[in-house]
Amino acid sequence: MTSTSEWNEKQLVENRLIQQLQGMDYDYLHGPSLDTERETANDVILRDRLARALTRLNPWMNENNARKVLRSILYIEATSVMEANEKFHDMLVNYISVQQDLGKGKKNQTVKLIDFANPENNEYLVVDQFSITNPKGNIRPDLIIFVNGLPLVVIECKSPMLSINEQIGQGVKQLTRYQDEQERLFHYNQFMVVSSNDRARVGTIGAQVKHYGLWKDPYPLTTAEIGDTPTPQDILAAGMLTKQSLLDLVQNFIVYEPEGGRMIKKLARYQQFRAVRKAIDRILYAKSAKDRGGVVWHTQGSGKSLTMLYLAVKLRRLEALGNPTIVLVTDRKDLDTQITETFRRCGFPNPQQAEGVKQLKGLLSQGPGSTIMTLVQKFQEDKEMGSYPELSTSENIFVMIDESHRSQYKGLAMNMRTAMPNACYLGFTGTPIDKEDKSTTATFGPYIDKYTIEQAVDDGATVPIFYEARLSNLHVHGETLDQLFDRKFRDYDEDTREEIKKKYANEQAIISSPKRIEQIALDIIEHYQTHIEPNGFKAQIVAVSREAAVMYKEKLDELSDYESVVIISGGHNDKPEMKKHHLATDDEKKQIENFKKPFSKSKLAFIIVCDKLLTGFDAPIEQVMYLDKPIKEHNLLQAIARTNRTYDKKDYGLIVDYYGVSRFLEEALGIFTKSDIQGALRPIDSEIPRLQSRHRAAVNYFDYINKSNPDACVQVLEPEDVRNEFETAFKRFAESMDMVMPNPKAQSYVDDLKFLGKVRQLAKSRYREEGMDITECGEKVRQLIAEHLHASSVEILHDPIDILSNKFEEKLNETQSEDAKASEMEHAIRHEIKVKMDENPVYYSSLKEKLEDLINSRRANQMEIIDLVESLREMVNDMRHTTQKGEEHGFTREQYPFFQMLEHELPDEENEDLKDFTFIVTGIVQSKAVIEWTEKDDVKREMRSEIKKKLRNKVDKKKLEAVTQQLMDLAAVHYRK
Repeated sequence: MTSTSEWNEKQLVENRLIQQLQGMDYDYLHGPSLDTERETANDVILRDRLARALTRLNPWMNENNARKVLRSILYIEATSVMEANEKFHDMLVNYISVQQDLGKGKKNQTVKLIDFANPENNEYLVVDQFSITNPKGNIRPDLIIFVNGLPLVVIECKSPMLSINEQIGQGVKQLTRYQDEQERLFHYNQFMVVSSNDRARVGTIGAQVKHYGLWKDPYPLTTAEIGDTPTPQDILAAGMLTKQSLLDLVQNFIVYEPEGGRMIKKLARYQQFRAVRKAIDRILYAKSAKDRGGVVWHTQGSGKSLTMLYLAVKLRRLEALGNPTIVLVTDRKDLDTQITETFRRCGFPNPQQAEGVKQLKGLLSQGPGSTIMTLVQKFQEDKEMGSYPELSTSENIFVMIDESHRSQYKGLAMNMRTAMPNACYLGFTGTPIDKEDKSTTATFGPYIDKYTIEQAVDDGATVPIFYEARLSNLHVHGETLDQLFDRKFRDYDEDTREEIKKKYANEQAIISSPKRIEQIALDIIEHYQTHIEPNGFKAQIVAVSREAAVMYKEKLDELSDYESVVIISGGHNDKPEMKKHHLATDDEKKQIENFKKPFSKSKLAFIIVCDKLLTGFDAPIEQVMYLDKPIKEHNLLQAIARTNRTYDKKDYGLIVDYYGVSRFLEEALGIFTKSDIQGALRPIDSEIPRLQSRHRAAVNYFDYINKSNPDACVQVLEPEDVRNEFETAFKRFAESMDMVMPNPKAQSYVDDLKFLGKVRQLAKSRYREEGMDITECGEKVRQLIAEHLHASSVEILHDPIDILSNKFEEKLNETQSEDAKASEMEHAIRHEIKVKMDENPVYYSSLKEKLEDLINSRRANQMEIIDLVESLREMVNDMRHTTQKGEEHGFTREQYPFFQMLEHELPDEENEDLKDFTFIVTGIVQSKAVIEWTEKDDVKREMRSEIKKKLRNKVDKKKLEAVTQQLMDLAAVHYRK
């Protein structure tokens, strides 16, 4: 019988989406109806449909080449899912090259898998209940979108009847499991969608829940065009899954960028896609060439550099523009380097960075097709030549200018426009244009797109920034300074006092006084130690002068053990105490990179600046800025945004103000449009109401339970859905506590936090839930709970006891009820299966099926609890003796899984023949397995080739690749060196 939640999921989510896609001219097929088109249940590509598309899109291609192309798609040589995914994406958008004789000799031809230029010239299928099976398990995604037989999009639907907090979380968890169990499907996946109709998010392979983004705008459609009250699911589908938008996203809005030693696949967010499409629309359909430009304002931290990259990709690929010249201009060296590196890391072809004035002129004169990065300062006039020369009159030049409100419309910008008078100029800024600034829009044209501070925080693209004023008694300014001076120099006549004041008693001198800096340094150390360091974040100090920056460094060294570095510009006339902090360019880069690394890789905790690194500096690990300098307007908004980047476990950025910049922010409210900078800074106390409601949501679960009875509390969390809901509620409560602690206002909630943490940890032990690990909480919260558990003598600070250990039997015997014993064993077996699945997929897959059968029988009241306990105990004993069984057959622990795999795949073989063949296969692996062989492509190719040769006469041709890969996977687990 179908459950209510499944009914709601199928009817309200899945079917609704299918109908919407059918309205977009997709064909719909039920998954099982495609079984006749598949050779095996492990096939993820619809081969016949792909073969037909290849013939249709490449009519010149002969049959032999068609087979070669099909094979290269079906069997991608790669050492990881991400590598395979990137290789396939490259095949898709940059095409596959084959050599063919077209009557005039052999030449390389590019093969289209999809016709991006003509979206209607492709086949689009939405398929439900498409089952995929291999030894690791069976998956059945709710929906898969196939284009020309290629599974490009996987969609997981969740019931709106689930808890609000779990609708997306459970869907992502399921997609993550799919990626583990059915890797081949995700060789081809372009993105994934999780939806419950009321909530919908999109992500790419390897992404965690927090990386799944909203899609709030259906551009180029409007919400009114979708329907009267479109849901988030409707909007996402209309914005991403129309034929044109889907192909546009795949072709122009996906990049692969290395970060922290691993590759990250990045898909454009809705505001990036919208801004680029709007810019392209303006370029293509403007009334005149001069009307093509405009300004894109996307708040800092929301991916402005990637938006520029996506626009460059799109400009380069548009046939109508005929391979344009693209020029990217900034006014700071660090920004120029950052954008150039972003383009290079993401594989953009040949961006050229102008090294000087002369080289820039040469690059701009070289004709179409170039991508040039430059500083605006390189558009300076040549003293010998006089006025700046005209270098190109082409209209097919697109100039993208970063932070366009700053300097681009002054003298250097005039030279730029003299050099390229007919170019299209597109301004990008991370801060809004103030109301009095008419020159920016007059220079570039009206806004193309806006994405405000508040929108970015709401979407999770950036974290909110909290504000805290500290030690205001140490700050002296305005009339107070005059009064202080008059008291100090009251014995001098008025003219002498005025002369002394002009020379010595300015505000900067007061701010830079050693005593004041020492007091602030002490406060910074204490604040960092209690609020920031426990969660592994880093800090930036902004001083009023270079001298003050050095003083802060010296005081930090004297008063703490924290590592810090001063990043300032060096002066030729600096004294020795300043010169020792001068850094060469390479050393400065190295220190900045060290600052961005986690503490496990670099102990550098503080970066101290005066003017540098206040714009264009992107260090997500920075959570706090200690601000001791007057900064105003654009510069203030840019500076505080250093703390708003997202990072693991980072829920907010913090500005600790020792100067009093909040009054400048108030002035900014008058300068900028209020809606544009709403939410720029929030007082730390604004978190208290949210803390109260989150506390209530978490303790609600135990309102009518005896809190002194831990078993009763853990029993509340026995159902998985309740456990998941509690997990979300607890994390939110802990997140707010971590923000507010050690503020006294958090004190009244500490006891409940300890209690909930204890119950949560007991549940983790009982139900073997990895997601219930308290290390996911902030460090302040984690330490508090760990101390409480230790004080309560709860011996579960380590992982649950191994099911194969004798201690597990002792633990089981301590359990009072048969229900508790069954629960303990069930979750212990589930955990063991999950951990060991890669080691022996055949054995543990069968074990998994057996466990599900037992549990289902008990739920259907077909089995008594005492029989269930006995059956589970038999399973545990079988798991304990599996190694012994292998030894009885003459196998080592490593060899036995190979035998079981071959036994499963070659059921007609005699037992003795299988044993001999197992020794042959494992012998090949052992002979080839050199140190770190799993990272060496040439070794893996050789090993794969040898195994395949031996398999060829034993395995059906259709299964040869799949069985070879399964044996290679086993080899990587058991014979890794």
